[in-house]
Amino acid sequence: MTAPTKKTDPLAGVALDVDALIDDPSTAIVVCCGSGGVGKTTTAAALGLRAAERGRKVVVLTIDPARRLAQSMGLTELDNTPRVVKDVAGPGELQAMMLDMKRTFDEVVLAHADPERARQIMENPFYQSLSSGFAGTQEYMAMEKLGQLQAAGSWDLIVVDTPPSRSALDFLDAPNRLGSFLDGKLIRVLMAPAKVGGRSAMKFLNVGMNMFTGVLGKILGANVLQDVSTFVAAMDSMFGGFRERADRTYQLLQAPGTAFLVVAAPERDALREAAYFVDRLETDRMPLAGLVLNRVHRTGAPQLTAERALAAAETLEGDATEGETDGEAGGSASAQESEVLAAGLLRLHADRVRTITHERRMRDRFVSIYPDVPLVEVPALAGDVHDLEGLREIGERLAAG
Repeated sequence: MTAPTKKTDPLAGVALDVDALIDDPSTAIVVCCGSGGVGKTTTAAALGLRAAERGRKVVVLTIDPARRLAQSMGLTELDNTPRVVKDVAGPGELQAMMLDMKRTFDEVVLAHADPERARQIMENPFYQSLSSGFAGTQEYMAMEKLGQLQAAGSWDLIVVDTPPSRSALDFLDAPNRLGSFLDGKLIRVLMAPAKVGGRSAMKFLNVGMNMFTGVLGKILGANVLQDVSTFVAAMDSMFGGFRERADRTYQLLQAPGTAFLVVAAPERDALREAAYFVDRLETDRMPLAGLVLNRVHRTGAPQLTAERALAAAETLEGDATEGETDGEAGGSASAQESEVLAAGLLRLHADRVRTITHERRMRDRFVSIYPDVPLVEVPALAGDVHDLEGLREIGERLAAG
C-alpha cells in the first residue's frame, strides 16, 4: 500500500490515499464507522462502486440505507441477500445488500438447531422480541452477517456500513454485550432445571429456583418469565456459540486485511465522536486507515474574505439606495437591481467563507490532536445522490481528497 503523504496545507494533516487502500489486494474488509447523519452509508456505497470499477469483486453491506440509495444503485430494493448492481463501468463486480437483523438471527437458529427446535425458538414471543429490537441485536447481527460474508469467500472486498447508533462505540461494544448475555450466568441459571437429572435433584433445585423466579416474575411479569424460560430451554443446544462467534468476528476486525474508515462531518459533535472512535480503535488494536471528512464546503473565490465581501455588499446596497432616492429611471433601475443582486451574492459568499473558516477550525483541532491519522476531505455536493453517476462523483472526490 502506498504510504500516506503530507498535504500541501501543513494544518490539514496526512493525506489518505483512498485508491491505494481499495486497490491493495490485501485489503479484504473496509468498515465505515462514525456517528449518525455524517454520510457513512453513501461513503460505503461510493467506495464499493469505485473499488468494483477498478477491478475488485465487492459486496457492500448497508445497515439502514435511505430508499434513494438503493435506487442510486439501480436496485428496486435491498434485502438480506446480496444483489448484483448493474452498469458498473469497469472490470470488477459490485453487489449490495441491507442487513435484516431478524432474518439473520433466524439464519443462525436454522443453521444450529434441528427443524422442530428451530420452529419452537422462532415462534417464541421472547425470541421475536429479542431478534427484532433487543438492545445490541442489530450490531451483533451486523457482525454475524460480516462473518457469514467473509466465510463465503465469494468476494475479495467487503465494505461494511455500521449501524446508526447513538454512540459510534456501540458498534464495537454491543456484540460483546449481547454475546455475554446469551452465554451469561442468568441464561445458565434459567437453563439449569432442564440439565439436572432425577426428581430428588429437581426438588432440591426447585426450592431455590422458585425464590429466584418469584423475584424475576415480579420484575418481568409471569408471562414474560415463562417466555424466557421456554426460549432458554429451546435454545439449550445453541448457547456457547454466540459468544464464540462474536469473539471470532472481533478477531477478524483486528486482523491484517481489515481497515477502518472513520466518517465525520466538519462539526464539533461529529468530530468528537470520531475522536472517541479513533481512541477506541487504538485501544483495541484495530487497524485505522484514516478519517473521511464529509460535506466540506469550498469556494471558488478563496482570496475574497468575508470582511471584504460584506464591505463591498454594503457599498453596493448604499449605491442602490442613493439611486432610488435620486429618482433615476430607465437604465438606472436595471443597474440598481444588479447592485442589489450582487450585494446579496456577496453576503452569501461571506456566509460561505464563515462556514469554511469554522469547518477548518474544527478540522485543525482534530489534526492537532491526531496528526498521524490520514485524512481526506470530501467536498459537499449541491444535491442528494440519486444514481450511480452521483456515487461515482463521491468516489472521485474521495480519491482526489
